[in-house]
Amino acid sequence: MARSGLAGAVRVARWADSALGPGRAGATADGKATLSDATAERAARELGLTVAQVRADWDTARLAGLVEVHGDSARPGWRLRAWDRDDSAVLRGWVALFDAWSLAHPEPADHEPSAVAEVVSAMPQVLSFLQLSAGPVPVDQLLDLLRQRVTELRTERCEVPYGPQPVPTTPGGPTGRATPVAASAGATGQARPVDASAGPTANGTAGPTVPVQRPGTAPAAAAAATTPAGASAGPLDGTALAPAAGAEAAASAAADPAEAVGEAELAPLLDWALGALASVGALTYGDGQATLTPLGSWAVWVKLEQICVAAQSPAGNIEQSAEDMLRGCAQLRPNAARAEYRAWLAARPVGSAVTELLEAARGDDALLRGLAFEALRVVGAPAEPDVRAVVDEPALRPYALLWLAEHDGVDPEDAHEVLTREEATWLWVDTAAAVADHGEAPMLVRHLESALQPTVPALLDEVRAVGHPRTVQVLVALAAAHPDPALAKAVRRAAFQVHTGG
Repeated sequence: MARSGLAGAVRVARWADSALGPGRAGATADGKATLSDATAERAARELGLTVAQVRADWDTARLAGLVEVHGDSARPGWRLRAWDRDDSAVLRGWVALFDAWSLAHPEPADHEPSAVAEVVSAMPQVLSFLQLSAGPVPVDQLLDLLRQRVTELRTERCEVPYGPQPVPTTPGGPTGRATPVAASAGATGQARPVDASAGPTANGTAGPTVPVQRPGTAPAAAAAATTPAGASAGPLDGTALAPAAGAEAAASAAADPAEAVGEAELAPLLDWALGALASVGALTYGDGQATLTPLGSWAVWVKLEQICVAAQSPAGNIEQSAEDMLRGCAQLRPNAARAEYRAWLAARPVGSAVTELLEAARGDDALLRGLAFEALRVVGAPAEPDVRAVVDEPALRPYALLWLAEHDGVDPEDAHEVLTREEATWLWVDTAAAVADHGEAPMLVRHLESALQPTVPALLDEVRAVGHPRTVQVLVALAAAHPDPALAKAVRRAAFQVHTGG
């Protein structure tokens, strides 16, 4: 279903990849990599489509990550490259489109952006209900659910309490007895405290604060003074307190926030949201009901699972930076560490997570470097472009080459064969630095046995040649840990020579 739903986008993306190249006119210089009129018309002619279809498929390709925007141009994304060989790339592309459903279909122009944003924020609950229902659901029922959720969102943002509020009192009068605080009607429809006792005025001088009396109403102070504590201000001598101009509707909404969200307001927005989700293949919509497609049901289930995974961070590192998370995983067993990586990754966008992990790998701590690439193995294919981009960085090159080899299907036991002898030696020193900083002396001695070189003198010669910045510290630690005095002396001599440049 994902392949068929994105077939048009893949076709246009592949056409652009083959027909357009560096130096050729294709994308406008607006920073969005939209197709120029000439290019869209050319694509329509060559693909047998209309210009509108080409533009729609191009937008879909961008939302699905089949093409990636860089500045004012676009280039094929990893999902397009892996489309024919990797089903996960297809599913990830469709999920990216599903996440961007509100961008895939133009929003209604005659509604406030804030109302549209509320509906977008409320739709996850609607989709979860559809997923749990596992069948067609009447739109009227979805509309009622949406109205309740939007009401909750508005209520959560409102700082004004709903319902009658007790009239506050102050200990103020000359007799020392509690005096009711005067109240005037405000925009919220609730009693607003006004200090009836002498106090600073707006210009900073002392004087009484007098409530404003509107024509045809009783003084607010009298209303408060004659209103029992805990009761709202009401009619006095047959004359009702009239709310301020424009406050009546707000007062009604405050008394019952659900009334502020009507079906007339939300029905067209729900129709737009369901139509947009149907356009990306997440559900079917018609005859007054909506039903998740198998693909849409799977996507919602995946989202719910990610929330559960993120909420079950075993070691509690989910909110930490990549560096702190990796340090927290250093003492965990491999399976527990991978569970922690998955929880940490589930809580943030893949792109920013990969960037943060690679930044942690660039630091001075060799242990974090190794752990960062273990976490990147959990990320999988989406990390490939970023990992490939750091191959030329000396500190990351051996790790990146091994990661890419395993990603391409090489057995992890044989992946080291992609490294040159110099790269393997550099990695040996980097691993030894991690052991020296975080491990025990016997572990460092055992690490000596993993070197490619057949003899210690050969190892020392090649270690000195690779120029790892931690070479001296590694050799000094190895000399201190090794039980053989003669070998330890040779290692110390090599460390001195590296230190002095000899």
